[in-house]
Amino acid sequence: MSNIPETGRTPRVTVRLVAIQILVFSLLLTLGGRLWYLQIRNGDEYTRKAANNHVQQVVHPAVRGSILDARGVPLADNETRLVVSASRTALMKEPDDGKAVLTRLAGVLKMKPDDVQDKVRLCDAKTPQPCWNGSPYQPIPITDEASPQQALQIREREEDFPGISAEPTAVRRYAAPAGSNAAQVLGYLSPVTDEQIKKAEKTKSPLLRSDQVGSNGLEHEYDSRLRGKAGVTRYEVDNLGRVIGQKESQKARPGDNVVTSIDSRVQAVAEKELAQAMKDARKVHDRNTGINYKADSGAVVVMEAKTGRVVAMASNPTYDPNAWVGGISGKDYKQLTGKNSNYPLLNRAIQGQAAPGSIFKVIPTTAAVNAGYDFDGRFPCTSSFSIGSQVFKNFESANYGSINLGRALEVSCDTVFYNLAYEQWKKDGGNKPKKKPADWFYKTAHQFGLGKETGIDLPNEVTGRVPDRQWKKDYWKANKDGWCKSAKKDGDYGQRLSYENCLEGMKMRAGDSVNFSIGQGDTLVTPIQMATIYAAISNGGTMYDPSIGKAIISPDGKKITKIKPTPHGKLPMNAATRDKIDSALAGVATRGTAAWRFGGWPQDKIPMHAKTGTAEVYGKQTTSWFATYTKDYSVVMTISQGGTGSGASGPAVRKIYNALYGIGGKGGIDKKKALLPEPQADLPKIESDGSIEAQPLGKQFAVTANDRRRGAQR
Repeated sequence: MSNIPETGRTPRVTVRLVAIQILVFSLLLTLGGRLWYLQIRNGDEYTRKAANNHVQQVVHPAVRGSILDARGVPLADNETRLVVSASRTALMKEPDDGKAVLTRLAGVLKMKPDDVQDKVRLCDAKTPQPCWNGSPYQPIPITDEASPQQALQIREREEDFPGISAEPTAVRRYAAPAGSNAAQVLGYLSPVTDEQIKKAEKTKSPLLRSDQVGSNGLEHEYDSRLRGKAGVTRYEVDNLGRVIGQKESQKARPGDNVVTSIDSRVQAVAEKELAQAMKDARKVHDRNTGINYKADSGAVVVMEAKTGRVVAMASNPTYDPNAWVGGISGKDYKQLTGKNSNYPLLNRAIQGQAAPGSIFKVIPTTAAVNAGYDFDGRFPCTSSFSIGSQVFKNFESANYGSINLGRALEVSCDTVFYNLAYEQWKKDGGNKPKKKPADWFYKTAHQFGLGKETGIDLPNEVTGRVPDRQWKKDYWKANKDGWCKSAKKDGDYGQRLSYENCLEGMKMRAGDSVNFSIGQGDTLVTPIQMATIYAAISNGGTMYDPSIGKAIISPDGKKITKIKPTPHGKLPMNAATRDKIDSALAGVATRGTAAWRFGGWPQDKIPMHAKTGTAEVYGKQTTSWFATYTKDYSVVMTISQGGTGSGASGPAVRKIYNALYGIGGKGGIDKKKALLPEPQADLPKIESDGSIEAQPLGKQFAVTANDRRRGAQR
């Protein structure tokens, strides 16, 4: 008898069929759930994503705003040029990665093939400039100086130049009005990097891969306002890439214009006089070294005394900022950054640090009064001052007898300040300092704003240095191993100095305080710091953040954001002390160390105040300093390895004042020749269409483009 059921299925088959049915049902249930999730739950999101797969966008760069001087004259603006660019994406599709294309392109552009290929290679840690540090997916500019004939050749022979474009493009122009250069003030543009894009993602001013961003100077400081906002047009395309419609479009918004306090005419004079002063210094024999002065670098600042606004700022050596437009060449980059360049990219007005020498003496004078000394008391101005076996000499061993602090400033008597500093050092405990020493001289230097940034609206300002007790301790900890390793008690000067520093480098020694009192030793300042201090003495004691930006104006001219002067403190002196220092500095210009440079100056009409400085630097020639002010302006100049303050910098500073006020050779005032007898208070006129009216420069400032370029290479 058979055990097979009437259905013909065994129990085992039945179980299998049930299992298969359950499995199929589960799969159908899962598939249904997934379809519900995709089409119902997240349907809208995936619809949008699918649409985006068929959308291409075209970026329309915004026109960058202009940087204008105080009279509306463009310092940096835009001009249309024929720009030849290369697409790396297209070139990489070529069998030889585009080398043949770039070689042919070099022939058309009359460039070296290597120079063209260097421009399109990507920057990394192992690749030196020139190279491309922007996005590899955006067109890379090869040149912005293509002729119409060259552009026509490229466009007519597209099959020979895949990935190469030649289009009229708005590019940056550094106009050099009146022959002024202002390279370190203005800065330059460079392609945006991936790091910058990521950093700006969540800010009010995000970056696109096609953007150019400010890399230094005002271009960097006001980049988000100058850059504007790029426009984007999105097109719907089919799967073959053909445009089937426009999805949306956002117009580009031009960048704002920045009006500065710079006067391009005064800027041109400042640059010219600084360069000439350095040339003249190189003709002077240095009796200490037996060779002529090297005068290897310098800076000058012209500042409004009552506001802190910068009228002119020059740094030398300098360069032509147009070298960066369209991508810098290898030759130019080497000239700007090589060992023999002396680094013209540095703005020595805010980044050049040096011992200030005697222009520093307004600080110890204030410190002495605050410590209890009588300004009009009598102090011995001897030819030298001794501490044990160490002798500190007065400049040229001069001896003026018993004098007050005002006269000490006039004749720049070192030994008066040596004596005061030594007495204070002893009162603070000497080599065994008190638990809380008064440190009047160091405290006062900090109160004058030294040892920290001034707050100027330029990037990368340095702080200088006040070598107080804390600095001494920190510096000793950082260097003691090296000192102790090279130390020899009976070795040469360097070895003996290392021996002394190894044992007692953390201590504030008598010699440290004595040197500090005349702006020597480890003291470092910048020209902008000293211009700020002398401007504050002029205006009654208010220290302002130096500023160059004066107003930001929208492209249509309807929105004006004024940048107001910002005070950051008061000089640590009362009105009586300020008046006495002011009188002494006037004496410097009329009967003191600067008098020979201000012969014939109309002191009764435009009171001049000055202080000379000659700072000694170990292993180098002396640094020239000249600090001055009137009721309107503060002018400070320095020349590294340039000689004495009045000798090297004095004539140039006098000529800058002559130009400002229209002073003739015999001291007469010609108002018609005066460039800026009083600071420019008003903004330039804004027309109804938003354009800004530029005032004429004058015939005396008519220069050619070649003249401007030669000036940038001084």
